[in-house]
Amino acid sequence: MARSFKPDKPVSTAQSLASIIKSARDIMRKDKGLNGDLDRLPMLTWVMFLKFLDDMEREREMEAVMAGKRFRPAVEAPYRWRDWAAKDDGITGDELIAFINQDEAMRPDGTRGPGLFAYLRNLQSSNGGDRRDTIARVFSGVINRMVSGYLLRDVINKLNGIHFTSSDEIHTLGHLYESMLREMRDAAGDSGEFYTPRPVVQFMVAVTDPRLGETVLDPACGTGGFLVEAFSHLQKQCRSVEQRRTLQQKSILGGEAKPLPYLLAQMNLLLHGLEYPQIDPENSLRFPLREIGDKDRVDVILTNPPFGGEEERGILGNFPDDKQTAETTLLFLQLIMRKLRRPPKPGRAGVVVPNGTLFGDGVSARIKEELLQSFNLHTIVRLPNGVFAPYTGIPTNLLFFDRSVPTREIWYYEQPLPEGRKNYTKTKPMQYEEFAGCLAWWGNRQENDQAWRVQVEDVLKYDGSGALLSVNLDVKNPNAAEDLEHLPPEKLVEEIFLKEQRIFAIMEEIKAILQSQP
Repeated sequence: MARSFKPDKPVSTAQSLASIIKSARDIMRKDKGLNGDLDRLPMLTWVMFLKFLDDMEREREMEAVMAGKRFRPAVEAPYRWRDWAAKDDGITGDELIAFINQDEAMRPDGTRGPGLFAYLRNLQSSNGGDRRDTIARVFSGVINRMVSGYLLRDVINKLNGIHFTSSDEIHTLGHLYESMLREMRDAAGDSGEFYTPRPVVQFMVAVTDPRLGETVLDPACGTGGFLVEAFSHLQKQCRSVEQRRTLQQKSILGGEAKPLPYLLAQMNLLLHGLEYPQIDPENSLRFPLREIGDKDRVDVILTNPPFGGEEERGILGNFPDDKQTAETTLLFLQLIMRKLRRPPKPGRAGVVVPNGTLFGDGVSARIKEELLQSFNLHTIVRLPNGVFAPYTGIPTNLLFFDRSVPTREIWYYEQPLPEGRKNYTKTKPMQYEEFAGCLAWWGNRQENDQAWRVQVEDVLKYDGSGALLSVNLDVKNPNAAEDLEHLPPEKLVEEIFLKEQRIFAIMEEIKAILQSQP
């Protein structure tokens, strides 16, 4: 795409771009209304969002003029960035705070009217499908927590040095933005939410291989990592204007109920080129499973549902009586199974689950029974220790299944740690290149030190009357040394007890030998 809009200021270098972001955040630290990065990050994000939007709109307007077409901006004057933020000596102090926060305020053009947020929250498209709707949804949950209009003006002036019409700058900003998302993940990890490391996301997208024309969904999308990677994967397949239209309008869907990740997901997707992100801002579990029909189903689901979360009683009523549980992971697993497209073009999924899902009994066993009987659970990738470090030490697995045929056999692949490593850490995380062995094995499967297969009847157990006994998918690698890390708790206790008995027996033998000696 030709770049026609020329910014008022010189485009910053990659090095100065990082400096701009750092300077803006340093200014925010002085404001008494902001409390840590969980306040500063969304604040910085919505300001950058409006700067990005205006740069994009100015470029689109120039393109429309050159093509002799009418252009209708998503944001009208005097609410565009260029109207109130672009000049260093623009409105500031209490006047700026009032313009942003109040339902009615003095606007930068000297007239009274809706304040900035009030205007943005009430934007509406004529056909229910463009950026105006996205903007309204984004700002419905945004609050300006800065109390000093002078500090806010300083932040805005700093961010004026970023120009989203520079391809190099967008690429650099993408990396900086990912670092901000990691910081948000650092803070969110304290509340039990763990965002998927990018190498895991890249691997899952690569092996599920979404194709142009298919619909990709992440019903618990967080900050949009799976959707961004899927969008980039599909973008490489576009060869025509019509294909790009398909990618933009019919390919990427998400859901995220928490306001902060929702805002970040919108910005993340817009930044990477998706012009109208279709992200549901409410709980994806709110619909009764029985009401989800063919029109609601999708081709590919990639997700990392919340670990160990609990849902309110009202949500549980949306699930079958014998499969109701407060455990969020199991509810999302049922939703994913229901949302996958049925044959003749069966949908497929890649899902991150904690180890407890593999060996859980009761409701967990009944859900897994349905998974094995109605879906093809063809692969379980067992991730090594510390992939989510330092936010959780819970062992994790990647489930890959589709809706083609009932499961006959399950392939397991145990992803090894790099040689000489015992764990991943925050400073030495997993790298995508470490999946090279699994990627090579994926299309040409043979048993080896990392890979083995299990027949479905070996994990799906019934008693003589046909009643379900257990569904234990927590199958150890038969080719590896004994590893207590992936054992169920009751087995772990049993193993420790047996080892202590053996140690005691050996000590008794040694004692007897010593006593028999003269």
